[in-house]
Amino acid sequence: MAHILLVEDDRTIRMALEYALTGAGYQVSTASDGNAGLEAARQGSDLVLLDVMLPGLSGLEVARILRSEGHSEPIIMLTALDQDHDKVAGLDAGADDYITKPFSVTELLARIRANLRRAERTNDREQTIIEAGELVIDTQAARVSIAGEPVKLRSKEYGLLVAMAQRAHALCTRQWLTQEVWGEAFLSTSRTIDTHVRRLRKAIDGHGWSYIQTEHGMGYRFEPKREEDAS
Repeated sequence: MAHILLVEDDRTIRMALEYALTGAGYQVSTASDGNAGLEAARQGSDLVLLDVMLPGLSGLEVARILRSEGHSEPIIMLTALDQDHDKVAGLDAGADDYITKPFSVTELLARIRANLRRAERTNDREQTIIEAGELVIDTQAARVSIAGEPVKLRSKEYGLLVAMAQRAHALCTRQWLTQEVWGEAFLSTSRTIDTHVRRLRKAIDGHGWSYIQTEHGMGYRFEPKREEDAS
């Protein structure tokens, strides 16, 4: 079930679209302003429906920030503006598609399906190479490099890195990592994962980048940051 984030400030439109999308079989989360939409998008989704005119950050600003942070999920802009230069502005900000209000639910669902199919094909082609900051992971060759220099990792550290990098920006709980990397329901102590993550960080952090962020009490998040911005 694909997860769609809907960012729309008009309550009536937001509720109607949420109802239609849920009825079409999608998992839907919503936000009513640009700032909340940006934070929700950072948690991860399969596609973002983004209104242009929003309180706080505009839809264009949200799209631009998401693309600058490396988010690659499809973005469809929703707007009442139908001039060519408005459409170009949306595409230049990083949007994949543009639909002008008023629109039919049938057309919107068709656009969503088309963009999700396109994203799936792109992911199939690119999934063997993951690039972030100075880090490159070649999952087909099982090789990792930083700034062009090979990095040697133990098998579990490599498994943790790939598992988290393939879910970039999404929370990876210790339980999920245990199942994904160890293939077990639980480990005798959560410190096992923490120890491996500590070793992994020591191996890949540097050159001005920090790649794995800690979510205290929950797990970890692969979210590359410049070291001066990392917390």
